[in-house]
Amino acid sequence: MPRITPQTLCDMKLRGEKFSCVTAYDATFAGIIDQAGIEAILVGDSLGMVLQGHRDTLAVSITDMAYHISAARRGSGDALLIGDMPFMSYATLTDTLNNSALLMRAGAQMVKLEGGTWLCPSIEALSARGIPVCAHLGLTPQSVNALGGFRVQGKTPEAARRIIDEAKAVEAAGATLLVIECVPRSLARDITRLVSIPVIGIGAGPETDGQVLVLHDLLGLNPKPPRFVQDFMAGQSSIAGAIAAFGAAVKSGTFPAAQHCFDG
Repeated sequence: MPRITPQTLCDMKLRGEKFSCVTAYDATFAGIIDQAGIEAILVGDSLGMVLQGHRDTLAVSITDMAYHISAARRGSGDALLIGDMPFMSYATLTDTLNNSALLMRAGAQMVKLEGGTWLCPSIEALSARGIPVCAHLGLTPQSVNALGGFRVQGKTPEAARRIIDEAKAVEAAGATLLVIECVPRSLARDITRLVSIPVIGIGAGPETDGQVLVLHDLLGLNPKPPRFVQDFMAGQSSIAGAIAAFGAAVKSGTFPAAQHCFDG
């Protein structure tokens, strides 16, 4: 697999070719994911839940993220490595610039921020300084308390319109990738058609340009998996086989299936 860049994913969107992303937090799994042909690796703040045992992602620090990004970078090869900016690490423009620089120095090739139009000045500043940005809309786990839990977003016409407007705004501000989480399938389809940047879905239906799953979820390690998760370890003899099966299912369009989607 040639080295994957943000432009690679844009070109895949133009060709109508699906791509996949899997979370990793260390060198070993990053290497397995890369060798399986997965295009992007997300060092996610989901590590707070799957590694640290917290109920949500809020306890994860920028130091935690830099440590795990550095580890994943040493194991990965050609996949695009995306690093999550954790809770309150981008509350101000100064925080955003300093902390994103820390993650890029640790080995990230792109940073991901949760939020809508309020982030546009930060996205513009990062883009102007050569730091690629992945925006994250819909269910934003760092806002779990404000959202009242892990709930599907964009179910009403007004909420759907707001998310569409936010998607257009973050693209205009310079975001080169967009994650849409836990929204109705029809909304994710509309957003994917309305923006020119690649859209990665999680719990957002099959019409997005790419799909992302948490490593531990796709390996069947979550005793209470979300609706949008499939256990790809079932029927496989190795972790590498399960990850490759996920990538193949995304490319073929068989994942996510109807049972993994949310209606409006």
